[in-house]
Amino acid sequence: MQRYFVKLLATLLLGALPWTAFAQQPASRDDAIQFVKKAVAHLRQQGKDKALQDFNNPQGAFVDRELYIIVLDMTGVLLADPLHPKLINKPLFDLRDVNGKYFVREELKLAKEKGKGWVDFQWLNPVSKNMEPRSSYIEKVDDLIVLTGVFQKP
Repeated sequence: MQRYFVKLLATLLLGALPWTAFAQQPASRDDAIQFVKKAVAHLRQQGKDKALQDFNNPQGAFVDRELYIIVLDMTGVLLADPLHPKLINKPLFDLRDVNGKYFVREELKLAKEKGKGWVDFQWLNPVSKNMEPRSSYIEKVDDLIVLTGVFQKP
């Protein structure tokens, strides 16, 4: 069942992103941090409902190269993901990477314990078609987790 879910998510991911954008310069860890900080400021300024609407817009300001804002609640339910609208309001608590790592659980734990930081896991790189190391940068805002991810550079 888990592998099915990972395959489903990978299929949705591959079909949704404009992969020509990856041909541009890939995003860095610093880019990810700044992108999340921009989203957090937007969330605080606009409020939860408006910000979630903006984060879920695939042509909006919160999609840039491989960066896009994801928002989870503190139980792991997906509230914003502009590239995977069919997963909105679905629990991702049990989502694992190809090595069996429960990375969403780790993101939740990090948010509860430290409020922000990085979680590493393996994920399908749509350009190389290989499983590669990916890092999510997260920040907790009230009862929400705002995050984005980048593929780790060799």
